[in-house]
Amino acid sequence: MITIEEALKKDNTYIAGTFDVAVVGAGHAGCEAAHACAKLGLNTILFTLQLDSLANLPCNPSIGGTSKGQLVREVDALGGIIGKMADKCAIQTRMLNSSKGPAVHSPRAQMDRSKYSVMMKHELENLDNLTIKQAHIVKLLTEGDDAHVSGVMSGTGAIYECRACVICSGTYMEAKTFLGEVINESGPDGLPRSVGLSESLKDLGIPILRFKTGTPVRVNKKSIDFSVMQRQDGETDIPPFSFENEMNGITVPTEQIPCWSVWTTEETRKVISDNMHRSPLYSGVIEGVGPRYCPSIEDKFMRFKDKERHQIFVEPMGLNTNEMYLQGFSTSLPEEIQEKMVKSLPGLSEAVIQRNAYAIEYDLVDPLSLKATLESKIVPGLFTAGQINGSSGYEEAAAQGIIAGINAAMKLLDKEPLTVDRSQGYVGVLIDDLVTKGTSEPYRMMTSRAEYRLFLRQDNADQRLTPEGRRVGLISDERYAKFEEKMRRIEEETARLRKTYIAPSEELKEVLESVGSVCPVSGISLAELLKRPNVTYDLLAPVDKDREPLPRDVVFACETDLKYEGYLKLEKEKIEKFKELENKRLPKEIDYSSISGLRIEARQKLDKIRPENVGQASRISGVSPADIAVLMVYLEAFRKRRPQEGIEE
Repeated sequence: MITIEEALKKDNTYIAGTFDVAVVGAGHAGCEAAHACAKLGLNTILFTLQLDSLANLPCNPSIGGTSKGQLVREVDALGGIIGKMADKCAIQTRMLNSSKGPAVHSPRAQMDRSKYSVMMKHELENLDNLTIKQAHIVKLLTEGDDAHVSGVMSGTGAIYECRACVICSGTYMEAKTFLGEVINESGPDGLPRSVGLSESLKDLGIPILRFKTGTPVRVNKKSIDFSVMQRQDGETDIPPFSFENEMNGITVPTEQIPCWSVWTTEETRKVISDNMHRSPLYSGVIEGVGPRYCPSIEDKFMRFKDKERHQIFVEPMGLNTNEMYLQGFSTSLPEEIQEKMVKSLPGLSEAVIQRNAYAIEYDLVDPLSLKATLESKIVPGLFTAGQINGSSGYEEAAAQGIIAGINAAMKLLDKEPLTVDRSQGYVGVLIDDLVTKGTSEPYRMMTSRAEYRLFLRQDNADQRLTPEGRRVGLISDERYAKFEEKMRRIEEETARLRKTYIAPSEELKEVLESVGSVCPVSGISLAELLKRPNVTYDLLAPVDKDREPLPRDVVFACETDLKYEGYLKLEKEKIEKFKELENKRLPKEIDYSSISGLRIEARQKLDKIRPENVGQASRISGVSPADIAVLMVYLEAFRKRRPQEGIEE
C-alpha cells in the first residue's frame, strides 16, 4: 500500500489535480464509466495511454450481434452512449435471428472505425465535469486502515487525488503481442502497453489472472476478387440502437456498404497443419487462456477436426479506407504463413495484407474479488470494468462500464447503488456470472446464458431499465416523458386489441387464409387473432379499420407481448421464485465454517465469494441444492435470533 504522502517523498512527484473520480482506460468501458460519472455531476478525469485511440475498435469494427445487441440497448436504456455513437457511425445494419423468435432478435451494425473513435472523443471532450488526459497510470494510491482509494500516479510522477477509481485497462496491462516467433511488449495495434499498474494491484492483495485473445489480418479492398464471394447486404427497416433516436424518428443509414463471406479451403487446412509447430498458442509460448467462443483459425482446425471448412466474413473497416477485416480468421502464426493462409481463400489469391494478425496476452483481475456493484471487495472505492474483469467484447465492456461508473458515483453521493439482477437484463446476467462463478477464459455474452430471455428482449430494454436510469439521474426529463408516452400507448393499444372483436366475414377469411389460418365461426378479439402463428398486426389492418397509426416500437411491443402471453406468464412465475431467493439477504458477518451440514467445498466457496443473497449463493459452482437447504435453515434460525438484521426483505 502506498499513500499520497509516501508517494510525494519520491523524486519528481507532485499533485497534478484533485478529482472525485479517476477513470483509467478510455476503451468502451472507460468511456461509459467516465460519461456516467460526469453526467451525475462528479468532477471526473479520464486517462488514456493514447488520445487518438480513445474508444478504439481493435478487432472487428462492429457493434451488437447475438446477445451483444441486447447489451447495447440496455446500456442505452440506462443512459449510456454506445448506442448513440453506433447509430452515428453505422455503415451497415442488420437484425440477426429475425427468422426466429423475438427473444433472440439482435441488432448488429458495422462501424466506420475511425469515425467512431473521433465521434466518441468529441462527445466526451465537450461533456461538463470531465477532463480527458493522455497519461500512463502506474500506481493506485490508498489511505487508512481499510486501504481505500485516495489517488492514482502516472509514470511521470503526477499524482491525481480522487475518492474513487474505475480501472478499465482492457487488454493493455502487461500486454504482449505474438506474431509467430516475434514477441513484442505492446498493446493492441502496436499501441503502448500498461506497465506497473498490475503490480500495484497485486501489492494491494487483488488477485491477478492472465488471458489471451487475438485479432485477424486486414487486407486491401483493391486486391480482392468479390465475384467469387457471397454478398451480404444490410437492412434499412430495423430500429436504431438508441431508444432516444427511435423515439425521435432517427433511422439507420439507407445507403449501406455490403459485407461478404467465403469458406476456408483444403489448402488453408494444409498450410495451417504444416506450420502448427510455429504457432505460439501450441508451442507453449503463450501462457494466457484464450477465448472458447472466438478461437483463432488454427485453434478451430485443431478443436473441430470433423469440420472440413470454416466460414470467414470479409467486412469493411470504414467509408474512407480500403481495409477489409477477415472476421473469423484470427491467428498468431508467422507473417509469411499468414500470407499463404490468406491467399488460400477464394477471392483472396492476390490479397495484399495491410495489417497482420496477432495474439495478445494480458493481465486482469479475478472477478470473484468483486461485488455485484463492480466495486472491489478488497480496496474500497476501487471499481473495475471491461476486459480487466475477464470479459471479451466491446458491448460487455460498455455494460460493465456504465454500471461501475454509476456505482462509483452513487458511493460518493451516498446514494443507493445500482445492481441489475438476472431477471432485469443481460447486463445483470453478465455481471452475476463474472462475480459469482468467475471465469477461466475470456467471457462472452450469449443468449443461452440468460434464463429469462423471453423477457430480456432487445425491443423492451427501455421498459426494463429506463426507470433505473431515471432513478440514478442519467435519463433526462424530456426523454423520460417520451418513454412514459410510449408506455401509455402500449397499454392503451393492448387494451384496445383485447376488447375489439371482429365478426366472421369474407374479408377476414381471405386475410387469414393468406397465411394458412382458418376463419373463426364466431366473433373473435384482435388479441386472440394475434396469438395465432403467422398472424401479424400489419396483416390485420384490412379488418381493423378503426386503428390509429402507431410508431413501430409500440406496435412490436403490443404484438409480441400478446403473441407470447402464455410463455411470458410462465416465465414471470419463474422470475418471482427467483426473486424470493434474491431477497433473502445473507449477513455480512456470517461464518460459513461454523454452519454444520455444509460440505467443505461449499464452506470454502461461500467464504471466498461472500454472496450477498441466497440466490447468488445457489449459483456458485460447488454449492449444491443440499447446501442451500442447510443455509436456509441456518438463516431462519439466525432471523429468529436477530430479527433486526432484516435478512428477509
